[in-house]
Parts: sequence; structure tokens; C-alpha cells
Amino acid sequence: MRLEDFRALVDRLAAEVPGEYLDGIVGIEVSPRTVPDPIRAGVYTMGECIPVDIGGESVTSRVVLYHGSFQALAAERSGLDWRDEAWETLLHEMRHHVEWRAQAGQLEAYDWAAEQNYRRADGEPFDPLFYLSGERVDEGVFRVEDDVFWDIRARRPPSEVEIPWHGGRYVVEVPAQPLPLFLALDGLAPPPVGDAVVVVRHRPGLMDLFRRTVPPGSLRARARRVE
Repeated sequence: MRLEDFRALVDRLAAEVPGEYLDGIVGIEVSPRTVPDPIRAGVYTMGECIPVDIGGESVTSRVVLYHGSFQALAAERSGLDWRDEAWETLLHEMRHHVEWRAQAGQLEAYDWAAEQNYRRADGEPFDPLFYLSGERVDEGVFRVEDDVFWDIRARRPPSEVEIPWHGGRYVVEVPAQPLPLFLALDGLAPPPVGDAVVVVRHRPGLMDLFRRTVPPGSLRARARRVE
């Protein structure tokens, strides 16, 4: 289905949504992006409910459906019913909005994580554990907006680490520098929408009481796929 036709389909579906689900949703949009799942092959993020800060105390969000993800799924799954899949995705993301409205404290933590992530991207000082307040994708894997973080804890700085990505395994060499390190990755396939970042930090323990605090280092690294 073409992007324009998919937008028209989503507009028709949005018109069928009960009004109580729309309270606080400032927009329902279609993006051309393809968003691969960080862990599982053949799985894609079909849509997202994204917090929007417009001031005040009410929780507001926008819902985005990813046309590229639908195309990728249709290429792998013959006979995909685009309407049913879009309707299910739309309602699923709206349920996220309703849940966020009931748990505003969790949303505040996510907003803080997003702010710290902006600081990281801009080269400003940031809290090195901010990503733990993001969305938990899998064990040790977190997402903050479009960026994915792998949380690697080690007693000693490792020479390399291995991570999962979309059904494959990748090895990343770790520079011999003080921890924590934020390694923004190149070489992942399919490529991520945002940054893919391996965070290597000391395993929490009593030695933290005596260890000098080191500002996190931010570097680029190449991920190499392994069989």
C-alpha cells in the first residue's frame, strides 16, 4: 500500500475511534519510517504513543503509525490485512495514552530521560543512568524516544562486548578508557531509526563508595556481526 493510501486509511480509522480514547491526543500521524525491533528478527515497531509537553498538568500525546514498518511486515507475511493491522496498532497505542494518564509519575521519569538524552546528543553533561528511566525493551535493553541503549555492567573494563540486534549478534570493541562509556554504533543491519548506544559501566558494588566519579565518555564504535 502506498504512503498516501495508508494515510487515508489511518484517517478513516481515526474517525471511528470512540471519543473517550481521543481525550488528550493532539494528533494521529503517519510516518514513512521503518522501525526494526532491537531484539527479534522479522518484528517491527508498527506505531508509538509519544508524549507531548504543551504545558499544564494534563497528559498529552501524539500517536504515530510507521508505514515503512507495515511495508516490511507485508513483505515477510503474505496476505497481510493492512486495515486490521492498522486498527489494532491504533487502538494499542491509544491504550498506552490512557495508561500514561493514569500513571503520570512514570511519564515524568520518561520526560526526564528524554531531556538527559538530548543533553547527551548535544555534548552537554548528563546523568549516566538516564536511559534506565526509558522504555524497557528487553533484559538490559532500553529505548528513549528513537534511541536504543544496551546496559552492560562489568567488574573490569572489557575488551569487547556482544549484543543482540534484530535477530543477529554483534561484537563491539570497547576502547581502553575509563568507564562509563557510551558507544554510538555503526554497522547494524537493518539500521536503527535513531542512535544505537552500548553503555559499558561498572557493576554496582561497595567499591562505588571509593571510586572517583568519572564523567561518561561518548564515542563512536563499529559493530561487527558474528555467526
